[in-house]
Amino acid sequence: MKIQNILIAGDYQAAFHEYLPKLKNYNLLFKQLQEIDNNDLIWADVYVGFSPSQSFQPQQVSWVHTFNAGVNNYLQLKGWFESGTLLTRTVTDFGQKMAEYCLSYMLKEAQHHEILEKQQRNKQWSVVTPKPLKEITVTLFGTGEIGKKIAEIFSLLGITVYGISYSGEQKSEFKAVTTVAQSSQYVEKSDYIISTLPLTQETNQLFNSTIFKTFNKAVFINVGRGQVVNTEDLIQALENNTVRHAILDVVDEEPLPTNSVLWDRSDITITPHISALTDIDDAVACFYETLQNIENKNHLNNKVDFQKGY
Repeated sequence: MKIQNILIAGDYQAAFHEYLPKLKNYNLLFKQLQEIDNNDLIWADVYVGFSPSQSFQPQQVSWVHTFNAGVNNYLQLKGWFESGTLLTRTVTDFGQKMAEYCLSYMLKEAQHHEILEKQQRNKQWSVVTPKPLKEITVTLFGTGEIGKKIAEIFSLLGITVYGISYSGEQKSEFKAVTTVAQSSQYVEKSDYIISTLPLTQETNQLFNSTIFKTFNKAVFINVGRGQVVNTEDLIQALENNTVRHAILDVVDEEPLPTNSVLWDRSDITITPHISALTDIDDAVACFYETLQNIENKNHLNNKVDFQKGY
C-alpha cells in the first residue's frame, strides 16, 4: 500500500500537532466533514475520521481509519469486499472506561446509596449492610478486547465474571466462557448481565424474549450498541421482573426521542452514550500507531474483519 495523501475529516489540527513532525513526509488535508467533495476523495490515499462523508465510497481510498471503536456507520456502505480497502478502528482504553461506568452502578446498589440517602432525609440511623463485591456474579456478552479488560478489572475486585461469545473460546480473564446458545447456564445465576456487543447481523436484537426469560431478576447494562436489544421485549421483561432494572447507555435510536416510553420508566436508567467517550488525543495516537504498523508491515490488532463486522 502506497500512502502519501491523508484526508482527515474534521478540524483536528490541534490534536495532530505533536505528530506533524513525524508525518512530514505525508500530505495532510484537514477538512470539515460537510465540505469534503469528490476531488478530495480522488486525491486521498487514506481517509480518517469519525464518519464517512456524504459522497464517500470505500473504493476511493486504500485505507480508512475511524476514530470510533464501532464501525457500523462505515459498514453500512457497500463495496468493501470488492475494493479491498483496509478498514481499521480506534482501540484505546474503552474497556477501562466501560468498567468504571458499570462499576458505578453496581457499587451504588451494593452500598445501598438510595436507601441511605432516604434514611438521611428522614433523620433515621439504621444499619444497612453493604453487599461485598465478592458475592456478585456478572455475565459479559462480548469477550473481545473491551470485554476482557472489563473482566480483568472486575475479577481483581473479587467479582465472579462469566463470558459469552459466539465461539465460546476460553479466555483467562473470565472464570468460564460459553456460547450464546448455552448462555442461560451463566445468565440465570448472575446479578448483572452486561452487553459490550457490536452491531452485526448475528447480534441484531440478540437480547429478545428468549434471552430475557433466562434472567433471574438481574440488572441489564448495555454499553455496546442499542440495536442489539429488542426494546419491546426488554420492557416486557421489566414488567415480568425477570429483569430487575435496565441501565442503557446506548439505545436503538440516538438521541433518544422525547416521546420514547423509556424516559419515564423508573426501572430504566438512561445515559447519553457516555460510558466510553473517545478521547481525540488517544484516537490520533491510535491512528499514528496503525500507520507505523502498516508501513512496517506489522500485525494490525485493530483491523476490521468484514465477515464478523468488527
